[in-house]
Amino acid sequence: MKPTWRASATAIAFALLTAATTPAAVADTGSRTVTYHGYQLDVPAGWRGVDLATTPSACVRFDSMTVYLGHQTEEPDCPAKIVDRTAGLVIEPLAELTPEQVPDGVVTAPPGTATPPTGTPSSEQTIRVAVPDAGVLVTAGHTAATEQTVRAALNGARLVPGGARAVLPARPAKAAAAAPIVAPGSFQGKGFEACAAPAQATMDAWRASPYRAVGIYSSGGLRACAQPHLTPAWVANQAAHGWRFILTDVGRQAPCTDYRLKMSSDPSVARQQGRDAAASAITANTALGFGAGSVIYSDIEGYSSTAACKAGVLSYVSGWTEALHAKGWLSGVYTSAGSGIKDLASAYTNTSYTRPDHIWFAWWNDKADADTGSYAPSTYWANHQRIHQYAGEVAETWGGVRISGIDRDYLDVGPRTTLPCDTVSLDFAAYPRIASGATGNLVKAAQCLLAAKGRPTGTFDEPTVSATKAFQQAHGLAATGEIEARTWTALLSTGDTPTLRQGATGAAVNRLQRALTAASGKTLAIDGTFGPNTEKAVRDYQSARRLDVDGVVGQATWAALQAGR
Repeated sequence: MKPTWRASATAIAFALLTAATTPAAVADTGSRTVTYHGYQLDVPAGWRGVDLATTPSACVRFDSMTVYLGHQTEEPDCPAKIVDRTAGLVIEPLAELTPEQVPDGVVTAPPGTATPPTGTPSSEQTIRVAVPDAGVLVTAGHTAATEQTVRAALNGARLVPGGARAVLPARPAKAAAAAPIVAPGSFQGKGFEACAAPAQATMDAWRASPYRAVGIYSSGGLRACAQPHLTPAWVANQAAHGWRFILTDVGRQAPCTDYRLKMSSDPSVARQQGRDAAASAITANTALGFGAGSVIYSDIEGYSSTAACKAGVLSYVSGWTEALHAKGWLSGVYTSAGSGIKDLASAYTNTSYTRPDHIWFAWWNDKADADTGSYAPSTYWANHQRIHQYAGEVAETWGGVRISGIDRDYLDVGPRTTLPCDTVSLDFAAYPRIASGATGNLVKAAQCLLAAKGRPTGTFDEPTVSATKAFQQAHGLAATGEIEARTWTALLSTGDTPTLRQGATGAAVNRLQRALTAASGKTLAIDGTFGPNTEKAVRDYQSARRLDVDGVVGQATWAALQAGR
């Protein structure tokens, strides 16, 4: 007979499994029936159950396959952070929800049914279904690997006796659209993070604390803790009370770790994964009320660095940064001082990678400062671009309200200042030879390409000659100190090497178009769109360099361009 979990409004009439179950150790055989308030569905037999009526402080988390029944207390006993995700369900009474507690993206089961409508979408790897005929709200967390299992459970749900009809409370009317919040903004002081955004009452009580910034896990495929309070209204309320925000994306981890969701060890794939993560993070944070100019920090937990692992991380961060910049957002990285920060610092001036605007480093030395010690030079990310997580996994009580697990942070942050090269155009109809004594915008462009974020003077002086010779030697070109077609081609094409074909867009296409203009001596529109004219220029270049002529820019074509051919 199939095992059954059964619950009523007042008592749980089934045996709940209370020990945490490691999903990998659970045999994927059989199923178990869960009944709660007239709502019934089947889940895999290995899933455990937690009764929040008898253990209200239990932490609702989606890193172990669990069914939670009832409401979680406002301040559950969660650790400061959990980086993992598999699947889980929360089934709670609709009648006990306030309008402010109704999350975004809830769909309603059709009358007489318990199943979500056909085509119900998932938002941020979460599906939410209100079942009025049973009087319950079902929240289903999942990953790409577990979505099919979760949807099968939801689509097999049915109504049974014991429910009490209730409707989803109407959400408060939206206030007039406010200006997007820029996070964290300019701030020097202390902050904290908790796995789940604290309840409003907790945030009010914690105004008695020394903290004035709060970290929120606003996006990412490895967010484990449920976020019942994290809504646009919650964000607006905290902003109105002067709280600053640290926006955190808990996504792919280093390729040399054991996390379920990892970056590729192929740099070009990792770079695209970073871009994709940034696009999703922008969508999620925009929905919460944040806007361009905000920093979103990619949470990359500590790892044992190898050359391949380091390349994967740096490539992912580059794609992450490029995609955020393309939409006017700023890039941040949270990581261990001893792994990620060391790797980022080692590549600070490496033009093959795009460095983040801000760093947030975990170094639990109990010093509330922005000092990176030996992990990164003090001159790197020195212009209000740092957060230091100086202690972790501690419990604190302020205003009579306890949070069981927080991490402590010190922030020294500010908006991005315009760097000299930010206003220098690299786009020209032609790239003629320039040498010592030359002046003008072409010289400024060359100086920025040679020195990344340097200070262009517009005069081809002795330091520029020296930098040109060093670049030429590093790329196997004649070290003349003059910038001619081959050197221009190599300079302009430097960077990542994604496969590009007709229809591609973005910064890599701009680089390609500049390099082809320099290599061919023919003007090509530099518009970031790989259209027919760009494809023809690629084919002409491939033919002239005796490469495979397919109009697709792969590794061989990039290698030729970056060698100045």
